[in-house]
Amino acid sequence: MKALSPRRRRVLEVIREFLEDKGYPPTVRDIVKSCGMSSTSVADYHLRALKRGGYIRRDSGVSRGIEIVGEERRVRNTVKAPIIGLIAAGEPLPVPSSDILTAVDSMDALEIPQELLRGKENVYALRVKGTSMIDALIDDGDIILMEYTNTAEEGDLVAAWLDAEEEVTLKRFHREGERIRLQPANSQMEPIYVSPDNLSIKGRVIGVIRSLL
Repeated sequence: MKALSPRRRRVLEVIREFLEDKGYPPTVRDIVKSCGMSSTSVADYHLRALKRGGYIRRDSGVSRGIEIVGEERRVRNTVKAPIIGLIAAGEPLPVPSSDILTAVDSMDALEIPQELLRGKENVYALRVKGTSMIDALIDDGDIILMEYTNTAEEGDLVAAWLDAEEEVTLKRFHREGERIRLQPANSQMEPIYVSPDNLSIKGRVIGVIRSLL
């Protein structure tokens, strides 16, 4: 192995610190922030160099797919959550079909520590488009972790599929007599009202991964 430059040594330290403190590797954006880099392409350049030098192993198809060679024992048990598409935190977002919310085959995925899922199964991830849930600390570009379920309790934050419109949206679920109110968490936006027979629940939010860019 060649001697490391100070910048690459710092990248390796950040990876090790994440593994020790959190039990899972950093994302490229985490490395950009921790190392004060100008872009993800700079971080990716140094990660490729570390991989060529034999310091790390990296699965580029997984958001946190980084291991330090010889220190794999530091990584806790993880579950792969496929990132299967976009969901609108704003006006409903048209998608090709409701099957996008139940697919499990994806080129992009997240490695999630099992303890963060608290025993949840059938977990998938969606990228957020829009700002209607900003007051719930969910912003445009964030990734939400979803537990697949077709039922919702009062106040749950859900992926709501509007059957007639073939559109999906991210909102809080509320029953109001014979209709459902899908409530945004943004004072500048109005709720959506639907009849129960025009609504299918495709999942419940169990976690948020904030975008740093």
